[in-house]
Amino acid sequence: MVMTGLAAVAGIALCLAEMRVPAKQQSLVDNLNNLLPQTQCGQCGYPGCRPYAQAILDGAAELDQCAPGGASTISAIANLLGQTAKTLNPEFGQYTRPAVAVIDEKECIGCTLCISACPVDAIIGAAQFSHTILRQECTGCELCIAPCPVDCITMVSPLTPGAR
Repeated sequence: MVMTGLAAVAGIALCLAEMRVPAKQQSLVDNLNNLLPQTQCGQCGYPGCRPYAQAILDGAAELDQCAPGGASTISAIANLLGQTAKTLNPEFGQYTRPAVAVIDEKECIGCTLCISACPVDAIIGAAQFSHTILRQECTGCELCIAPCPVDCITMVSPLTPGAR
């Protein structure tokens, strides 16, 4: 009976929490999030695309902070929100063409630092063994490059043979 009571209380709490966010606003967050490139790179100052979308709606962030999305994403966000499009704020980086990471497996020492840095779990491998990137999962955020102590990670066009 105690477990049933706890389950009921938890269910009610979840329902109340869901009711706190108006459905229209939740839908707008989803729509904004869908416009973003889903790199989860953090260049905008937020830990991922969805928190950035929420910050835009909350007025805590400007719509010109997404370098991976560039002008087309900024324009789409402005259009959705009924605002005037801005140019990309250079404080958050510059737009570059989409890319995916590639590990030179002959050079990889298996340190696992890249695995820890990847926000989308696109890198597989084990300690002391070469790692590889699941290119279809890689968002091109480049967060794996800096922690690599042997510089065996490069970015390539997703149109490169074998990429994506």
